[in-house]
Amino acid sequence: MTDKTENPHAQSVLKLADAMLRFALWPAVATVVIGAVVSTILSGVPGLLGSLVGGVVAFASSLVTLFMMRKSAAMEPFAVMAVAIGGYILKVLVLFGVMTALKGVDAFNRYALAFTTLAVILVWAAAEFLAFRKTKIPTIIPG
Repeated sequence: MTDKTENPHAQSVLKLADAMLRFALWPAVATVVIGAVVSTILSGVPGLLGSLVGGVVAFASSLVTLFMMRKSAAMEPFAVMAVAIGGYILKVLVLFGVMTALKGVDAFNRYALAFTTLAVILVWAAAEFLAFRKTKIPTIIPG
Protein backbone atom coordinates (compact mmCIF):
# COMPACT_ATOMS: atom_id res chain seq x y z
CA MET A 1 0.00 0.00 0.00
CA THR A 2 1.51 3.34 -1.03
CA ASP A 3 1.16 6.75 0.54
CA LYS A 4 -2.00 8.63 -0.48
CA THR A 5 0.01 11.73 -1.40
CA GLU A 6 2.17 9.78 -3.88
CA ASN A 7 -0.56 7.59 -5.33
CA PRO A 8 -2.43 9.30 -8.21
CA HIS A 9 -5.32 6.82 -7.90
CA ALA A 10 -5.70 7.64 -4.20
CA GLN A 11 -5.63 11.35 -4.99
CA SER A 12 -8.44 10.84 -7.52
CA VAL A 13 -10.55 8.85 -5.05
CA LEU A 14 -10.04 11.45 -2.31
CA LYS A 15 -10.85 14.29 -4.71
CA LEU A 16 -14.04 12.50 -5.73
CA ALA A 17 -15.01 11.84 -2.10
CA ASP A 18 -14.61 15.54 -1.31
CA ALA A 19 -16.71 16.51 -4.33
CA MET A 20 -19.41 13.99 -3.44
CA LEU A 21 -19.73 15.41 0.07
CA ARG A 22 -19.77 18.97 -1.26
CA PHE A 23 -22.46 18.21 -3.85
CA ALA A 24 -24.66 16.08 -1.59
CA LEU A 25 -24.64 17.73 1.83
CA TRP A 26 -27.00 20.69 1.36
CA PRO A 27 -29.51 19.00 -0.97
CA ALA A 28 -29.76 16.15 1.56
CA VAL A 29 -30.26 18.59 4.45
CA ALA A 30 -32.97 20.35 2.43
CA THR A 31 -34.63 16.99 1.77
CA VAL A 32 -34.73 16.19 5.50
CA VAL A 33 -36.22 19.63 6.22
CA ILE A 34 -38.87 19.22 3.52
CA GLY A 35 -39.64 15.70 4.76
CA ALA A 36 -39.93 16.96 8.35
CA VAL A 37 -42.26 19.82 7.39
CA VAL A 38 -44.52 17.66 5.22
CA SER A 39 -44.58 14.83 7.77
CA THR A 40 -45.37 17.23 10.61
CA ILE A 41 -48.26 18.68 8.63
CA LEU A 42 -49.61 15.24 7.78
CA SER A 43 -48.92 13.35 11.02
CA GLY A 44 -47.96 15.85 13.73
CA VAL A 45 -45.14 15.14 16.15
CA PRO A 46 -44.86 11.43 15.25
CA GLY A 47 -44.34 12.49 11.62
CA LEU A 48 -41.65 14.96 12.63
CA LEU A 49 -39.85 12.35 14.73
CA GLY A 50 -40.13 9.77 11.94
CA SER A 51 -38.64 12.17 9.43
CA LEU A 52 -35.79 13.15 11.70
CA VAL A 53 -34.93 9.52 12.48
CA GLY A 54 -35.18 8.70 8.77
CA GLY A 55 -32.87 11.60 7.96
CA VAL A 56 -30.30 10.43 10.50
CA VAL A 57 -30.43 6.86 9.17
CA ALA A 58 -30.04 8.06 5.57
CA PHE A 59 -27.20 10.45 6.43
CA ALA A 60 -25.36 7.70 8.32
CA SER A 61 -25.77 5.34 5.39
CA SER A 62 -24.55 7.91 2.90
CA LEU A 63 -21.59 9.05 4.97
CA VAL A 64 -20.40 5.45 5.28
CA THR A 65 -19.76 5.46 1.53
CA LEU A 66 -17.47 8.47 1.84
CA PHE A 67 -15.73 6.93 4.85
CA MET A 68 -15.06 3.72 2.90
CA MET A 69 -13.73 5.73 -0.06
CA ARG A 70 -11.29 7.59 2.17
CA LYS A 71 -10.11 4.46 3.99
CA SER A 72 -9.61 2.42 0.82
CA ALA A 73 -8.20 5.18 -1.41
CA ALA A 74 -4.59 4.02 -1.15
CA MET A 75 -5.45 0.43 -2.08
CA GLU A 76 -5.16 -1.00 -5.56
CA PRO A 77 -8.09 -0.03 -7.84
CA PHE A 78 -9.51 -3.57 -7.83
CA ALA A 79 -9.45 -3.62 -4.04
CA VAL A 80 -11.23 -0.26 -3.95
CA MET A 81 -13.96 -1.71 -6.17
CA ALA A 82 -14.23 -4.79 -3.92
CA VAL A 83 -14.58 -2.52 -0.88
CA ALA A 84 -17.23 -0.47 -2.71
CA ILE A 85 -19.30 -3.51 -3.69
CA GLY A 86 -18.92 -5.18 -0.31
CA GLY A 87 -19.74 -1.93 1.44
CA TYR A 88 -22.86 -1.48 -0.68
CA ILE A 89 -24.10 -4.97 0.18
CA LEU A 90 -23.36 -4.38 3.86
CA LYS A 91 -25.17 -1.01 3.79
CA VAL A 92 -28.28 -2.56 2.25
CA LEU A 93 -28.31 -5.31 4.88
CA VAL A 94 -27.78 -2.82 7.73
CA LEU A 95 -30.52 -0.53 6.38
CA PHE A 96 -32.87 -3.49 6.14
CA GLY A 97 -32.02 -4.47 9.72
CA VAL A 98 -32.47 -0.94 11.04
CA MET A 99 -35.81 -0.51 9.27
CA THR A 100 -36.98 -3.88 10.54
CA ALA A 101 -35.94 -3.01 14.10
CA LEU A 102 -37.70 0.36 13.94
CA LYS A 103 -40.90 -1.09 12.45
CA GLY A 104 -42.57 -1.64 15.81
CA VAL A 105 -41.66 1.70 17.42
CA ASP A 106 -44.83 3.73 18.06
CA ALA A 107 -43.12 7.03 18.95
CA PHE A 108 -42.87 8.05 15.31
CA ASN A 109 -44.71 7.60 12.04
CA ARG A 110 -43.17 4.73 10.10
CA TYR A 111 -44.22 6.15 6.74
CA ALA A 112 -42.48 9.44 7.49
CA LEU A 113 -39.40 7.44 8.48
CA ALA A 114 -39.48 5.34 5.31
CA PHE A 115 -40.23 8.13 2.84
CA THR A 116 -37.70 10.55 4.30
CA THR A 117 -35.02 7.86 4.39
CA LEU A 118 -35.72 6.90 0.79
CA ALA A 119 -35.85 10.53 -0.39
CA VAL A 120 -32.55 11.44 1.28
CA ILE A 121 -30.79 8.34 -0.06
CA LEU A 122 -32.04 9.06 -3.59
CA VAL A 123 -31.09 12.75 -3.42
CA TRP A 124 -27.67 11.85 -2.02
CA ALA A 125 -27.10 9.24 -4.75
CA ALA A 126 -28.11 11.70 -7.46
CA ALA A 127 -25.75 14.31 -6.01
CA GLU A 128 -22.93 11.73 -5.89
CA PHE A 129 -23.57 10.93 -9.56
CA LEU A 130 -23.53 14.62 -10.43
CA ALA A 131 -20.28 15.07 -8.49
CA PHE A 132 -18.74 12.17 -10.40
CA ARG A 133 -19.77 13.71 -13.72
CA LYS A 134 -18.54 17.21 -12.82
CA THR A 135 -15.27 16.34 -11.06
CA LYS A 136 -12.23 16.38 -13.29
CA ILE A 137 -10.44 13.14 -12.53
CA PRO A 138 -8.38 11.16 -15.03
CA THR A 139 -9.97 8.01 -16.38
CA ILE A 140 -6.62 6.36 -17.03
CA ILE A 141 -3.97 6.98 -14.44
CA PRO A 142 -0.48 6.08 -15.68
CA GLY A 143 1.43 3.83 -13.32
